[in-house]
Amino acid sequence: MSLALDSTAQDLLFREARTANTFTDEPVTDDQVEAVYDLVKYGPTSMNQQPLRMVLVRSAEARERLVGYLSEGNRKKTAAAPLVVILAADLEFHEELPTQFPHFPQAKSLFAERAVREPSARLNASLQVGYFVIGVRAAGLAAGPMTGFDAEGIDKEFFSDGEHSVLAVVNIGRPGENAWFARSPRLAYEQVVTTV
Repeated sequence: MSLALDSTAQDLLFREARTANTFTDEPVTDDQVEAVYDLVKYGPTSMNQQPLRMVLVRSAEARERLVGYLSEGNRKKTAAAPLVVILAADLEFHEELPTQFPHFPQAKSLFAERAVREPSARLNASLQVGYFVIGVRAAGLAAGPMTGFDAEGIDKEFFSDGEHSVLAVVNIGRPGENAWFARSPRLAYEQVVTTV
């Protein structure tokens, strides 16, 4: 009773949601992806950096190129998913700060050094990866986020500019037959939270 979100929404986003391993062949539309983005873009990032960038892998040729960089256990489900999205950190996010953080004109200069901006880009884009997965669930779809891949290979194949760093690959669609593994345990509150 301490949460403002009703129990149905809580279940949709968290309790009943799982990482999907199989999908139906129902397509995921650009309109659905745009609706997800239009929701999750409001999730907070430090200094409104918004470094997440997404590549929708729709063509068979691009899918084949991607699957070759995935770990063996991720290949079959990715080859069959209705949509696959590569989520990456834009290491040049600071170029957008003059318009995205206008009340602090010096913001861009704080990230002039690549060694300063890369960790910030990865951290904040990782936050956005989490928001994206929840947004997919809010759209009534299932997500299968993965980090089992050759990141350097994907970066070279899909981000040849050297200014992006892949963080996750996410399969998206309606869950198929036997989509879920058994729910894994979760740590209890007392195991996680301390008060000082």
